[in-house]
Amino acid sequence: MRINLSMDRKEEIAGALSGFYREQFDEELSEYRAMTIVEFMLQRIGPSQYNQAVTDVRKFLAEKVEELDTEFYEPENP
Repeated sequence: MRINLSMDRKEEIAGALSGFYREQFDEELSEYRAMTIVEFMLQRIGPSQYNQAVTDVRKFLAEKVEELDTEFYEPENP
């Protein structure tokens, strides 16, 4: 599965990246270079971050399902 972002979102990230370069390195980053870096990061880091998020959500949901027994269990009357 490939991580896809809308063009608006990619442009927003590329703009933030350009600002970061300007502030941190006193270097101008062209729109093309910024977008190339964004695409590279999506391909290289995106899948691992996505997978980690899925793992975290699964763990969270499993804990919530486990709590259902404790919070909503109604003992049967003999």
